[in-house]
Order: sequence, then structure tokens, then C-alpha cells
Amino acid sequence: MKESPGDDTDTSQPVRGVSKTSFLTLYCHEIDARSDHPILNDTRSIGIAAALDRMLAVSDDELSRDLLRRKIRPAVVTHVAMRARRYDEYVKDFLVRYPHGVVVNIGCGLDSRFTRIDNKTVQFFDLDLPGIMAVRRRFFEESERYHAIASSVLDFAWMDTPGVHRGPFLFLAEGVFMYLGQDEVRGLILELAKRFPGSELACEVVNSRWLRGSYKRVLNRKMRKQLHFGKEVSYRSGLSHTREMEEWGPGIRFLDDWSYLDSYSKRLGWLRVFRNVRVMRYSQWTVHYRLGWISAVGSTDPGNPYTA
Repeated sequence: MKESPGDDTDTSQPVRGVSKTSFLTLYCHEIDARSDHPILNDTRSIGIAAALDRMLAVSDDELSRDLLRRKIRPAVVTHVAMRARRYDEYVKDFLVRYPHGVVVNIGCGLDSRFTRIDNKTVQFFDLDLPGIMAVRRRFFEESERYHAIASSVLDFAWMDTPGVHRGPFLFLAEGVFMYLGQDEVRGLILELAKRFPGSELACEVVNSRWLRGSYKRVLNRKMRKQLHFGKEVSYRSGLSHTREMEEWGPGIRFLDDWSYLDSYSKRLGWLRVFRNVRVMRYSQWTVHYRLGWISAVGSTDPGNPYTA
């Protein structure tokens, strides 16, 4: 992936609503990279944030003002950086097993994951809505192994693009699925299982209790007051337990899960006391699944469906 320095050129498609949460993620990366002891150390985010400052300077919403002043709660920065590092680790582990594998980064925002994990043989696809991808093109250029897809993840036609490769496939959805409807997430995962049998998925989820009653009101209040997200930004789907997706269709198999509370970093502070509290660990976490393994793919090992 070639890196371009960015400029002050305006984009034809504005970034609004849920898409603007990707700006918060980028600024968290930048604050972490500038810290004395970075967790992720995404140095590419520093130049991108400087360019975004010029874009956000003409915005009058509270989130933009917070980002310009780097007014982000330290716990949020820590969470986002730890999460990104863990997703990098998912990719690196996948590429150890499958050096020529295909990775699809769903809801990529302005992240530079490809530059952090590139093993010189991976085929890597970044996918996000057209508005975000229009901004992204100011900073990243496609190459023979790095590709950009401007599409809603719910328009399944995007699957044709990585689908020209044999695989194996790893799909990442970091901070994405909770903003989609429950039926939309389920339909998407079943389609991935159908189109890419034997693929892996690592995705962030929230506990479905946060979608109901007083829990939902508390969560929405937090998103408005602390993060200054607009009313259109709301969690719409979740899981009741970490293996729930196994119930959605045949061949979907749970592999493992991860919570940022699993980290032993001192940056967690007092939150470390909740590491073994189930209700806290499974409040917002990541699940890792194998999708749609079937014997028809020619493998004698269900753990490695791409071994013929």
C-alpha cells in the first residue's frame, strides 16, 4: 500500500452518523502513538490526524470539537488501542498459518492495519462506506496486494471482489456489528459462511442486555454525554452469550473470545479488578469463529479446511 501525504481537498461525500465514529478511533490511535508507552504505536495515525484537524476545523458538532482538542477519555484511548492491537494479532496468527491468505477488514475507517501486518504475500481488502473511503483515498493508495472497497457491508455484491481469490479468508469487524440490526448481522454472517466456507471471523460484539430497557437508556446516555455521538448512533444488535452464533447455522464453530480486560497492562488501572467478573468481561468483547466448515471443501482436518 502506497501512502500519500493527504491534502486539504474536500470530499464529495460527507461523513456523518456511525461513520464518524471512525474518526474517534483514529484520534485514539494518534493519542496512543504520541504517548510515552504506546500500546499500538500506530505512527501513521499522526499524519492522518493532522490532516483531519483541517477538515474538522469547519465542523461545529461537539464530537469534532473534542477531537480537535484531543479531549478523549483515557479509558477510551486504552480500550481502542488494545482492541486494535488484538485484531492485528488475529491477522498475524492467521498469516503464520496461511501466509498467502486473504484478509477483509470490514468497517476499516482510517486504520492502517495493512502496513502493520503486511507479510509481503497477503491479499488485504479494506471495506467501508463510500463517504469514509473517499476520505481514505487521500492517505492510502491501492496496490497489487492492498485493495479498497467502497460499499455497505450489507450490499453482498462486495463479496465478489475478494471472492476471486481461493483463500483462506479472515474477516475482521472491529467496532462494526453492534451498529447493524440483529437480522442484518445474522444474514451477513450466514452469507459469509455460504460464500466462504472454512473462513474465520473475528468481530466485536456487545451483550444483548444493553439493547433493552434501562440498560439501553444508560448506554445511550453514555454515548451522548461522554462520547458526544449523535442520536443516530446507537447499538442495535448483540449476543446473549459468547457461543450464540453457533446456533445460527450449520458449520459455524466458536474458536475463542477476547476482552480488553484480559490484558495485564497497567494502563487498565482499577478496571483490572473486573477481569474475572463475568458480567463485566462479557459486556463488550470480541468473538472468533470459523464459518461454514463443510467436508465438501476437501479437508480431512476440520481445523484446517484449506488443506486438500
